[in-house]
Amino acid sequence: MYSLKINFEQKGLETVTLNDIKAGDSLLEVILDAGIELHHNCGAVCACSTCHLYVKKGMEFLEALSDKEEDFIDRALIPRIESRLGCQCVIQEGSGEIEVTLPDQTQFLGE
Repeated sequence: MYSLKINFEQKGLETVTLNDIKAGDSLLEVILDAGIELHHNCGAVCACSTCHLYVKKGMEFLEALSDKEEDFIDRALIPRIESRLGCQCVIQEGSGEIEVTLPDQTQFLGE
């Protein structure tokens, strides 16, 4: 099982820690199931960059970055070396700590 610490760039939002996260789900699914807003305009099929997030810790616990995902990350607002798409970050078998930062979601339109 994993723990997931979620930080927010959006002002006024406090860090959230989720425990007992299981393998097989994407970070997008886990975040949405927790009631946290993370846009996903394409419906989580790696066809946009709105579920963009920053993985600060635990990248080794996530499915590897694909060429397709990398192409869409290049289109994201303010991409960084730790940028990933939440829909493509499938949690692998094992246990540990994952930490992410969500960009300010007020900069996106739609859902």
